[in-house]
Amino acid sequence: MNAATVRHILDTMESMFPDAHCELNHSNAFELTVAVLLSAQCTDETVNKVTADLFRKYTSPADYLAVPLEELEQDIRRIGLYRNKAKHIQNMCRILIEQYGGDVPQEHDQLVTLPGVGRKTANVVVSNAFGVPAIAVDTHVERVSKRLGLAGWDDSVLEVEKKLMKRVPRDEWTLTHHRIIFFGRYHCKAQNPACPICPLLDICREGKKRMKTSQIRKDKERSSTPKRKIN
Repeated sequence: MNAATVRHILDTMESMFPDAHCELNHSNAFELTVAVLLSAQCTDETVNKVTADLFRKYTSPADYLAVPLEELEQDIRRIGLYRNKAKHIQNMCRILIEQYGGDVPQEHDQLVTLPGVGRKTANVVVSNAFGVPAIAVDTHVERVSKRLGLAGWDDSVLEVEKKLMKRVPRDEWTLTHHRIIFFGRYHCKAQNPACPICPLLDICREGKKRMKTSQIRKDKERSSTPKRKIN
């Protein structure tokens, strides 16, 4: 894919979603880290409903350690995998207190060592909380990148991230991450993407295939419909 095509994709997404941003509600780096940890295999909408009460009850790592694990589990039970996530949160909070004075570390290499914090979570935190350019690859970013040819169909999540970092200007990494998420969440959905009205249809491998299949189906339906006789 040449630079002009990449630029076209980025500019199109910017025009479609100029206000794209992190939709997880948070007021500091610690809350963001907890929210992203909770968001694994869960929608941002559900996470925000849970954290509305959670962040009023727990304002520091020490607060999460002051309650039994079972109580924290009940506080987040609407979240998928809530038992494992509750355990990760408490273990993470213990490390934050013991090793980082209760603060979330700003270095990516340190973040990924925290329980429940993988590469995606670390990228979200460093970019949104600390202003370090990063591209976090979630399901939306992976799907859209592969459909548009920014990455290969068989690329791993890490390979998708590396290809995006190579093709997108560094100062646009964070905004591009948000715009691709919005594009995937509200337009190029996993099921029933808006291909007929997509401004990027001409370069979308998945979209062109879907539209061709749809046209073939319509043609077959049209040809199988009995013609009305004219008296």
